[in-house]
Amino acid sequence: MSTTAAPAAASRQGRGGAAASAWFWRYLAKRVAQGIAVILIVTLIVFALMHLALPDGPGAGVLGMQATDVQIAAFNHEHGFDLPVWQQYVNFLGQIATGDFGTSFEAKRPVLDLLAQRLPKTLLLAVLAMAVALLVSIPLGVAQAVRRNKPFDTVMTAINFVLYSTPSFFLGLILVIVFTQWMHLLPATAPQGQTVAAVLAKPQGLVLPVLTGAIPIIATFARYMRSSTLENLGEDYVRTARSKGTPVNRVVVKHVFRNSLTPIIAMLGYYLPVMFGGMIVVESLFNYPGMGLLFWTSAQKSDYPVLMGCMLIIAIATVIGSLVADLIQAALDPRTRGALK
Repeated sequence: MSTTAAPAAASRQGRGGAAASAWFWRYLAKRVAQGIAVILIVTLIVFALMHLALPDGPGAGVLGMQATDVQIAAFNHEHGFDLPVWQQYVNFLGQIATGDFGTSFEAKRPVLDLLAQRLPKTLLLAVLAMAVALLVSIPLGVAQAVRRNKPFDTVMTAINFVLYSTPSFFLGLILVIVFTQWMHLLPATAPQGQTVAAVLAKPQGLVLPVLTGAIPIIATFARYMRSSTLENLGEDYVRTARSKGTPVNRVVVKHVFRNSLTPIIAMLGYYLPVMFGGMIVVESLFNYPGMGLLFWTSAQKSDYPVLMGCMLIIAIATVIGSLVADLIQAALDPRTRGALK
């Protein structure tokens, strides 16, 4: 290479790196703005639904049946529930902007404290369930694709459809009946504790909640992995490698596997927030002390601040999950970058 060509190549590389960096920051700013808009829309919808469900405020639900009309009116006035709905919503946004999620009516504690105590345990359960699902579904989907239309593929496809269609609460009950009542191997109640370490101290109690959360994801991800692997097995580079005598297993492991992971990674970012909603059922079923159980008990007691705090966390998780999924997908497959601009 000549002495003039080297600086020119370096200059082109520098411009390319600068362009990629500019693209990244433009895209990030755009998605953050969209995420904030999504969070505001979610809070508005949830706020409106709560007030439609209890148009006279949560006073009756919080104070109980023995409360008088005067006590209920005083409670609603103290917490601003007698103000116009639009003014209540503006006040709520003002509190959120200052980091104040309000105080729980039931626990008499700041909502942020409750969420800080419960959210790590829900994250633990969700991450464990997702890890189990990925460890099982990815090799399962590849194995089905390699054995397309054979007995193994047919049987596993049928099982996946059944598991995908089974509600989580029914699946959890079946697991309890089998592993607790019939086999006496696992406890039916999740471990209790104020911290993640206390929960992890009794791992046997985590098995059934994790399986209940993981099995539907296994059924979903295995189907996507099978379809993605089949699509890549039909590409030209696979036929070229096979024509050179490369064993099919080596082609799958070395080439097809990585290219087939792109839709799974995209699904991972979008599916993690969905798991937060699913954890409500799982945590309620096994009495797991996470955010899902907190949301369920707060809904029964009309604890508005806690409900809004939980919904805000789920909305933020959805925005972050979709953003991370798009960025990882663009990093793995440059062909998707044009669609993300």
